[in-house]
Amino acid sequence: MEQTASYYPALSRLIGCCLFFFIAISAHAQTRGTLEIIKDPRIDTLAARRLEAVKGSGGSTGGAYIATQGYRVQIFNGSSRNDAYAAQAKLQAHYPDIRTYISYREPDFKVHAGDFRTRMEATKLLQELRPMFPVMFIIREKINPPVQ
Repeated sequence: MEQTASYYPALSRLIGCCLFFFIAISAHAQTRGTLEIIKDPRIDTLAARRLEAVKGSGGSTGGAYIATQGYRVQIFNGSSRNDAYAAQAKLQAHYPDIRTYISYREPDFKVHAGDFRTRMEATKLLQELRPMFPVMFIIREKINPPVQ
């Protein structure tokens, strides 16, 4: 029993030393210093080529583009592929200038319309489409840049 009692003071000293060491490291990490970035110069070359490809594509020629966060209106959600294509065709008949996207995630097909940067733009389309599609939602997702 006497041996177990002698471990507690040693253990408390060890914990105290560890705590002191942790506080000393934390205080040292708070000081300002310099940051040196070491990278391969080919990364800058690749980034410049990517930027040139985006600028050269113009967005409408089918080249590379940078997707950004925005909003779309979901006009259909169901398990029938034919119904999804019918909803897409119905929207395209009335609004041929609005892009539509069909996606499938088991077991449902979803039809999204538009590429809007603000929620207000998507809400305007939602209000216009309310008589044609009674159940719609505004979805936040990556959008394609507008055609110029």
